[in-house]
Amino acid sequence: MLQQVVIKTNDRSVLKPLLTSAIRNEIGLIQVGLEKTQRRMQEFEKRFGLTSVEFERRLNSNQIDETIETTEWRMEVGMLNLLQSQLAALRDAQID
Repeated sequence: MLQQVVIKTNDRSVLKPLLTSAIRNEIGLIQVGLEKTQRRMQEFEKRFGLTSVEFERRLNSNQIDETIETTEWRMEVGMLNLLQSQLAALRDAQID
């Protein structure tokens, strides 16, 4: 469902390029974050010999104990999901 955010300004010609640039910059930052998160997840996958999907399944069914490392891995999985949704939202954004 398409959502709208309304921003009011007295000078649209100045604000529109600023918003476009801010979105473009944020997309770049999110992409860097995604790359970092994906690298960290690959490190965990290699260390534990599991995909992140299988790791989550086993962790959620109590087949893997909670440790500092598994908590960090779970947080990376959550971060990946968050960054992917933010990236999708920004890529879909339309400034009229």
